[in-house]
Amino acid sequence: MSETADTPDTSTDAMEVASFDDNRNGAIAWIQRTLHNNPSLVPFTVLLVSIAVFGLILGQKFFSPFALTLILQQVAIVGIVGAAQTLVILTAGIDLSVGAIMVISSVVMGQFTFRYGIPAPLAVVAGLLTGALCGYINGWLVARMRLPPFIVTLGMWQIVLASNFLYSANETIRSQDIAEHASILQFFGNKINIGGAVFTYGVIAMVVLVLGLAYVLNQTAWGRHVYAVGDDPEAAELSGVQTQKILISVYVVAGTICAFAGWALVGRIGSISPTAGQFTNIESITAVVIGGVSLFGGRGSILGTLFGALIVGVFSLGLRLVGTDPQWTFLLIGLLIIFAVAVDQWIRRASA
Repeated sequence: MSETADTPDTSTDAMEVASFDDNRNGAIAWIQRTLHNNPSLVPFTVLLVSIAVFGLILGQKFFSPFALTLILQQVAIVGIVGAAQTLVILTAGIDLSVGAIMVISSVVMGQFTFRYGIPAPLAVVAGLLTGALCGYINGWLVARMRLPPFIVTLGMWQIVLASNFLYSANETIRSQDIAEHASILQFFGNKINIGGAVFTYGVIAMVVLVLGLAYVLNQTAWGRHVYAVGDDPEAAELSGVQTQKILISVYVVAGTICAFAGWALVGRIGSISPTAGQFTNIESITAVVIGGVSLFGGRGSILGTLFGALIVGVFSLGLRLVGTDPQWTFLLIGLLIIFAVAVDQWIRRASA
């Protein structure tokens, strides 16, 4: 008997095992690929489930047009700042100064109007330019000086926060004064009523901004370059992308959006206060992470950030209507953050 006859044919067995593994992992691999290609799918699903659960528990009390649009009003500022944060995180950075930039921009608008007597429209432009300047400084330090974004924006947060209190003398400009002399500053607080649903101009601005950025990120060269820089900056530079200019432009756009959020904030709360929006930087990062945007850069969706902000809003309002302790909201949001990061890691391992 020949040696080949005595030797068992393992090739067929190996193929059967491989085939078994492929079948066993086929569904999981498909899910991973789907989530990788559609990063906003997870937060969208969580949002729908959250709405359904609270709807079953609370019924018409939660599903009323007023309650649902109230959620939009509550998350409008976080949604706008979250859009700015998304741009930065897509480049594998992070911006801890977004909240401070938002507030100082609103303070500049108020001080230019009431302290210097500058017409309110020009004061708004000055506030927007303030946000752009702060963003440019952040971007220049990150791109040109190659400093870590976390350290740069942490320092900028402290500097802007201190400048905010010093410049405003820690004084609040009252809602009545703004309404009488500079009503344009409260523009985004104006409301329209559609069948019992109350929408503020700030909510409409948030939706338009998110949809506009979604188009820019997915349909323009600049948007593709933002993803490329976040995914692999060295490869992007070798392929002709001017990574430094892209990074600076991202931070400038983010700073301008934060300043725009400062304008919307005046409409939301009515007054201009140097103490407003103290936790917006953390809230924006929460919305981005829950929205499925990877903290490692290069993957995510601006729509996912909107879904993430809405999830927080649904949990906050739903639990408040149920009558639970507010601390449960923080607990559940914390669990969602950890879950979102775990899913992101799982998807990244699958795509590696």
